[in-house]
Amino acid sequence: MHLRFRLILPLAAAMTVIMAYPLVFSAWISFHDYRLTRLQDVRFRGVENYAFILSDAPFGRALVNTMTFVAGAVSIELVLGLGLALLLQRLVRFQNFARAVLLAPMFITPIAVGLMFRFLLNSELGVIPYYLATIGVEIAWFDERLALFSLMLIDAWQWTPFMLLMFLAGLEALPKDPFEAARVDGASAWITFWNLTLPLLRPVILVALIIRALDAFKVFEYVWAITRGGPGDATETILFHIYKTGFRFFRLGEAAAMAYVLIGILMFLVIVLYTAMRRR
Repeated sequence: MHLRFRLILPLAAAMTVIMAYPLVFSAWISFHDYRLTRLQDVRFRGVENYAFILSDAPFGRALVNTMTFVAGAVSIELVLGLGLALLLQRLVRFQNFARAVLLAPMFITPIAVGLMFRFLLNSELGVIPYYLATIGVEIAWFDERLALFSLMLIDAWQWTPFMLLMFLAGLEALPKDPFEAARVDGASAWITFWNLTLPLLRPVILVALIIRALDAFKVFEYVWAITRGGPGDATETILFHIYKTGFRFFRLGEAAAMAYVLIGILMFLVIVLYTAMRRR
């Protein structure tokens, strides 16, 4: 065996054990009636777990909630990240300090962010509702109508810095000649942005969208720390629903099937976005 293959063999074996075994075992579970409360009575169900998901109304609502969350949060992060990147690019003084401050939220663990905003937005004890009330504005951030939107804003607070970082790198890598030609031709800032900056940034935008959309689909910490899926099921996302099914109701077979359905959705999303990127 060649030396380079012998060097990577231990790593390949470790990755197989760490990744392949859980995937294979969870796939096996998804075709069985596998419950933690009766491990001695595991029965083969075939595709019944997957068929159940298609008619499971709570799973459908969780999927809609997750898609709404992903669309809203990623859109907010895209607009804010691009806007902040353009502003920072024009900032002459204190640019490094501004970058450090704006990037800081990205390095806080999501569960800590969730707990922090749980208290900041609490209608009785929260600082933000208190100061809003002093100017006559009263908002129930976690009622049935606003709870999911509040989670979007929390996610945007933490992950807009990621978009900012991507767009700053993209803006600094853009060629200078087209912008100088546009300046000589008397093009306005808006025309330059719409016809030069935005088209040249499209590959960066698509990569950022793919990464953030995939990560936003995995939202769990905010839901667990703040709303527990409530009020009702207004903020119950796919991962939280899988967690409830598997570890609250002990139906691991159905939970594994839901997880593989989620994997299928994510793979479809990646293929669509990657195809769009290749075409561009």
